[in-house]
Amino acid sequence: MNENNVEFRPNYQGFMTYPQSGLHKALFKWPVHLWRLGLAPLIGHHMMLITHTGRKTGLPRRTMTESYTLGDKKYSPCAFGPRAQWYQNIAVDPRVTIQTADGAESATAVRVTDGDEILSLFDAIGNRAQPMLDLYLEFLDMEPEPADIVAKKDRAYWLRFDPTDEPTPPPLDADLVWIWPVVLFAAVGILLAGRKKQRS
Repeated sequence: MNENNVEFRPNYQGFMTYPQSGLHKALFKWPVHLWRLGLAPLIGHHMMLITHTGRKTGLPRRTMTESYTLGDKKYSPCAFGPRAQWYQNIAVDPRVTIQTADGAESATAVRVTDGDEILSLFDAIGNRAQPMLDLYLEFLDMEPEPADIVAKKDRAYWLRFDPTDEPTPPPLDADLVWIWPVVLFAAVGILLAGRKKQRS
């Protein structure tokens, strides 16, 4: 709540518009398929795949988010906060499996509330891509000043993933790797067919 006891609503616009339609939702989900295609070594340095448990179905659900590492801890933002279905799932059951370029890890998701930790995470965004930080600050109606960020830290939804020995959902396998040989075989076939046609 802000000083007027009115709940803050993020500045949803442009790319940061909450997905409502089936197509829009599909666009937000497509990075998961990159993981299934075996591209984790490429995208897993800056992205994280989170497997959580559906609060209604009890089935594994998967979400791809940005990934940041501070010290030996991994973090990810939830831009849409409690409105996001995956955040609601984690709020009910915080036991998750995270996958990055480092592999799969069982973890407990904890929302970051400490001001200094929040500032460190904002610095991490700025170090990676300042335009992204500028957009994020505008999205949360924050000034690029530590005092303002700390004062409005409740607007930011970040999760820290603490290692756990408790059971967590199964990780996602790269089950679509077989597509690459098929695509390669088809491409070679098309190339050879084109050359044969040129010679004839």
